[in-house]
Amino acid sequence: MRWLDPATGKPSGETVPRGTLSRETAENLVGASLSVLEPVEPGGCELPQTVILRAVGQHEDLASPNVAARLGGTDLADEIVVYSAHLDHVGFGQEVDGDDLYNGAYDNASGVAVLLAVARAFTRMEPPPRRSLLFLAVTAEEKGLLGSDYFAHHPTVPRDAIVANVNADRALMLHPLRDVVAFGVDHSTLLEPVSRAAEWLDIGLSPDFMPEQVIFIRSDQYSFVKQGIPAVYPFVGNDTGEEQVDGRALLDDWMATRYHKPSDDMRQEMDFRAGADYAKLAYLIGYNIANAEQRPEWNEGDFLAEKFSRP
Repeated sequence: MRWLDPATGKPSGETVPRGTLSRETAENLVGASLSVLEPVEPGGCELPQTVILRAVGQHEDLASPNVAARLGGTDLADEIVVYSAHLDHVGFGQEVDGDDLYNGAYDNASGVAVLLAVARAFTRMEPPPRRSLLFLAVTAEEKGLLGSDYFAHHPTVPRDAIVANVNADRALMLHPLRDVVAFGVDHSTLLEPVSRAAEWLDIGLSPDFMPEQVIFIRSDQYSFVKQGIPAVYPFVGNDTGEEQVDGRALLDDWMATRYHKPSDDMRQEMDFRAGADYAKLAYLIGYNIANAEQRPEWNEGDFLAEKFSRP
């Protein structure tokens, strides 16, 4: 899927068909076990088999909106902090125990709930923060960050006015919230407002415990990063506060049994106090950014800054 350019009506980027092979089929095709194959140079290699591929394409237009609301600031109202959470999940799919509705309670109704709670808290704040706030529920995250990418290319406010993005995706409530991994803070000055918010709530900041997953480029904050906008994605850590309760084991079990499955629903365990604490943290991160004297900046020499920062 690709979003359509509003000026041309044509898809953004290329829509390329993709296919995958099972391991058995792949081994039959190359004539050897994949585990003992020698590396080959890019450009392909001779195959012992002849393959005939046939592709049939069908195109259709779909409509799925982003939803945005703006709360004006005071003396720095022309600068904007964007909160985001994706409102989609994967819809209907393969049946599991007779259920084919993939509910997406944690992924990402939880993030949207945080977005709404934070927005409500800010509307009750007198006076409002210095910078304006934009609360953005984006579509089609599961299809390749399409909703946030569209907004980042065609924002409803001047792009240069957006100073930072705070993203909420999978606010897991598997145990009390004792620590978070703040994806992205090592790239910009967002470390300071995030650290201060966490300190106020006595929540620890932990290093990335799954760097092989490259989480920072896999949720909606990355759409903003690619447009040169510093961003942070707070993800629940593994500290449960109880030595006998392994937070990483709880996460791994959830990923194996509920992630992108029908069982990600309201019948699963949910520590709502942890959810409220996550929402408070998200609120305070945005509060600190919105009231700071200086807008966030990329760290000098950071590779994301060199690749994406605006002139």
